Amino acid sequence: MPKAIVAIGGGEIRTRGTAPIDREIIRLTNKKCPRILFLPTASSDSKRYWKYVQEYFGGFLKCKTDVLFLMSERVSKETIDRKIRWADIIYVGGGNTLQMMRVWRRLGVDKSLKSAYENGTLLSGISAGSICWFDSGHSDSMSFSNPRNWNYINVRGLGLIRGIHCPHYNSRTRGVPRRKDFRDMIRRTGGIGIAIENNCAIEFIDRRFYRVITSKDSARAYRVYKTGGQILTEQIRREEQLAPIELLYRRRRKA
Repeated sequence: MPKAIVAIGGGEIRTRGTAPIDREIIRLTNKKCPRILFLPTASSDSKRYWKYVQEYFGGFLKCKTDVLFLMSERVSKETIDRKIRWADIIYVGGGNTLQMMRVWRRLGVDKSLKSAYENGTLLSGISAGSICWFDSGHSDSMSFSNPRNWNYINVRGLGLIRGIHCPHYNSRTRGVPRRKDFRDMIRRTGGIGIAIENNCAIEFIDRRFYRVITSKDSARAYRVYKTGGQILTEQIRREEQLAPIELLYRRRRKA
């Protein structure tokens, strides 16, 4: 099985809004009923979120499901590794990315997930669960602790995918638009930004290829980068075939 990551910009599993994307995740495993391990760390181990995942992935999509609680339960390193090894798919839920990454690093989950990827486990997730696979990501984590006065921040991820990632690119958090703020972040930091709208995802295969997939025809993904002192935003074309990863990071000069 190829080494694969599917990064989902946003969407609602309660309404089956990402079903075409999630069916592609299942297809990539080459298994009819793959084993999926849900990590709800970013939502502080929300039991309601886990219930939705069971109903959706377990009931609707016919996967075998399990959960790894890291904040509400004391869990050993042996249990963490055993559950991660069991899974064909790791699915990481949305929420507070900064909190999640801190917990993962404290418990060694970051290293376990990287090992799982190298051994062929498919990694996936939505929002915070999308940011975590990149070098870093545009996060609303500060809004969870101070909803009245906060700014988007750049949170360091696992570095399995190059670039700075922005999920929910076509939406707002507590009234603050992502699109403009992400462009401002790239203006400050440089590098290549990978922005994904709700109901859109990018699958990355073997660190060599990528493909945009959607559950809504209007959903888009973009490259955002600085060249000649200006910020360029280019739509990442949706193709049926996989494209070489180099195309995703290629810059063109501003005329």
